[in-house]
Amino acid sequence: MIKSADELINRAQKHISCVDIASAKELYDSEENAVIIDVREVNSTDKSKLKESINISRGLIEMKISKVCPAPDTLILTHCGGGGRASLSALTLKQMGYTNVYAITAKYEDIKKVFG
Repeated sequence: MIKSADELINRAQKHISCVDIASAKELYDSEENAVIIDVREVNSTDKSKLKESINISRGLIEMKISKVCPAPDTLILTHCGGGGRASLSALTLKQMGYTNVYAITAKYEDIKKVFG
């Protein structure tokens, strides 16, 4: 049986830590070496991105994350346009061995208002 994207996202969210924008900002501000990973495609980040974010599109996260986050306990916040890709990416990072990963499950426009 083929699973829909929504089914995969819902399953991922049962195995990861999801946060709202206020909680994400509090986490980010409390950790000196926190990283915000924008998992949207490059064409989206070319139009608008968070000041502090690093773009690694979801399809490349496994190959590029170690250059940005070599330590497994680095606080990593993932975000995208609406929370789905952020959730799937957070699950991948968790499966890779990262232990302090959170997916921001909010719309990009709302995240941008808080993170700048």
